[in-house]
Amino acid sequence: MSNKDKKFTGDRVRTEHDCSGMRIAVIGLGSMGLGMATTLLRCGAEVIGYDPKPEAINRLRDSGGTAAASPGEAARNARVVVSVVVNADQTEGVLFGDDGCVETMARDGVFISCATMAPERARDLCRRTEARGLHFLDAPISGGSQRAAEGALTVLASGSEAARGRAAPAIDAMAETVYQLGDEAGQAAAFKMVNQLLAGVHIAAASEAMVFAAREGLDLKQVYDVITRSAGNSWMFENRMPHVLDGDYTPRSAVSIFVKDLGIVMDMARESQFPVPIAGAALQMFLMSSSAGMAADDDASVARLYAQMSGIDLPGMDGGANPGTRAAGAKAAT
Repeated sequence: MSNKDKKFTGDRVRTEHDCSGMRIAVIGLGSMGLGMATTLLRCGAEVIGYDPKPEAINRLRDSGGTAAASPGEAARNARVVVSVVVNADQTEGVLFGDDGCVETMARDGVFISCATMAPERARDLCRRTEARGLHFLDAPISGGSQRAAEGALTVLASGSEAARGRAAPAIDAMAETVYQLGDEAGQAAAFKMVNQLLAGVHIAAASEAMVFAAREGLDLKQVYDVITRSAGNSWMFENRMPHVLDGDYTPRSAVSIFVKDLGIVMDMARESQFPVPIAGAALQMFLMSSSAGMAADDDASVARLYAQMSGIDLPGMDGGANPGTRAAGAKAAT
């Protein structure tokens, strides 16, 4: 997809930017970060990446990027640093830890923080980064690994005008849709937490519904076909339930991510004394899935937890080739 085809939302102001020849560091080369790095390479940037896992570094090299031994080395003289780590603590380490980015980035450079975190943590990291003469863009992302590799992410961005301007070439390359959500870090983080509340609830509800259907002895592929064309559909049902149908829980997004994110929602709600009972129930399902040994598995594993608790077979589980059979038999016997 070319830049001219991309849709930018929020203030709906679109300016063409070119990142050819720009030195851009990407910290965190998991499924999202690697896709973002390869997109930047295709757009002509000089990409230097860091990840603690050697296999991730090797994948970047294979794509034409340069590997670094630390965040600081990757960020040396970089005008833009894109941080694609898991949480606020890891972001803080990337910025201010041993051989962190603030010591080596190009003067007046911008740090693009893509991790999901509480708004107050984003504001704190921004203050400390700006105190070092650098810029900070609060820019959580959505879209998954495939859209990251296509340069088609959704970016929720908030930060100073200077931060937005310096980040624009990289953001333009990586995103299909950009929401400009304010002039202060933390605003985008708050928007992302609203999204994560809904996403977590929808995954838990989709998992519950699919195993309920199995308990009723229904053909799960037919259930998927009917629901995705009916009012009960959600993006998460449509995206995650094929993992259940295939019995494939290779992590695209892990259970542990929603333990973290819904935990942040609960902390925010507790601080403001706002009730979030549905989010709380979803969090318990992710916590139980994690405790059952599925923390690193795909977040659709919540369906497996429901199945285990109910004695129901799903694809990939023992006897799960025809998941409705056992459930129908059990129902008939009661």
